[in-house]
Amino acid sequence: MATEKHDLIVIGGGVGGASLAGAMAEAGADVLVLESETQFRDRVRGEAVMPWGVAEAKSLGLEETLTKAGANPLTYWDSYQGADRSGHRNLVTTTKAGEPVQACYHPDLQEALLTRAEDLGATVWRGVRATGVEPGPQPAVLLTLDGNERRLTTRLIVGADGRGSSVRAWSGFRVERDPEQILVTGVLLEGVALSDDATHAWLDTSTGQFVLNFPQGNDRTRSYLCWPASTGRRFSGVSDVPEFLQNVIASGVPSDVYAQAKPVGPLATFDGRSVWATRAFRNGVALVGDAAANTDPTWGQGLSMALRDSRVLKDQLLANEDWDQAGEAYAEGRQDYYGIVHTMEIWQTQLLMETGPEADARRAKAFPTWREDRTRNPDTFLSGPGAPLDEAARRRFFGED
Repeated sequence: MATEKHDLIVIGGGVGGASLAGAMAEAGADVLVLESETQFRDRVRGEAVMPWGVAEAKSLGLEETLTKAGANPLTYWDSYQGADRSGHRNLVTTTKAGEPVQACYHPDLQEALLTRAEDLGATVWRGVRATGVEPGPQPAVLLTLDGNERRLTTRLIVGADGRGSSVRAWSGFRVERDPEQILVTGVLLEGVALSDDATHAWLDTSTGQFVLNFPQGNDRTRSYLCWPASTGRRFSGVSDVPEFLQNVIASGVPSDVYAQAKPVGPLATFDGRSVWATRAFRNGVALVGDAAANTDPTWGQGLSMALRDSRVLKDQLLANEDWDQAGEAYAEGRQDYYGIVHTMEIWQTQLLMETGPEADARRAKAFPTWREDRTRNPDTFLSGPGAPLDEAARRRFFGED
């Protein structure tokens, strides 16, 4: 079995993996990226980088890459009650990051990031799938290439292989998960009659349905419906698009918004529950992005989390010769900021997505206090994780104090 050694082996060439690979290669590390897909294809997933994630991308030197990938800046966040726009927030002037949302076709973003990593000196093998890892003081990756088994040793393995990460399973990470509560259905449409400078959001608290539209420019919009898993209905395939749009319209979106809409990509539904490793580093293996924790996509934090993971892990690796210590420091920091985002997801879901008399009573208590004091609702999803969300913060959020 052939053996070769690298400083860093990244399994998965998506947003988190490619961002980290490029940053480390630029710093002089010998980086190998293993990406199973020879060509990235459209799948239903998050395509909006929140303002705090855009700031993370800039800190990684990715501003030009976002532009090359065709990212569309959404300066405003527009909220609606039926046909009436109830909110028109300028994100550049009101978020701590001072950035818009950036909406980008996911395959183009992946390709641009992976090309950048290669241009900066990373070695990229595509169409290659790892078959196992050997954690430990001298971690190794196993794979088959051209019919030959290979064993690659490295200072650090990074699992960036997404939801259901094989690296996470092979390496023995402890995993926790929330109960199933929300389903997320998405599709790429053209012909949606909404302005392309804003995110457009409808929330129907009576049914627990949340509709999000992220225009990507060029007359294309990624539309999502987030709704209770208890319905049992899952949309899948282009033939379900008419019923999907009926449900979106039933959530309050005027029907003329989709009068000329047609699908230009797959439609799919997936489980929105969060699944996470209790710690993102162990035994020579670090996890980033969805491999470390896939957040509830209802709240759009996945890409921003992946970019922060890459930036924080990169900073720790470059600041510490002992990469085990660097990995532990990364895991400690990630536990803190992921914990804040996850807590806010739970609170927002309880307050905005749950239905019934108890949920209505929570909203009747909380919403008037929010109108009096906007700081009761931390701006976590747009401005990023800040102060820890303790019991005092919870009581303020739900209007209990």
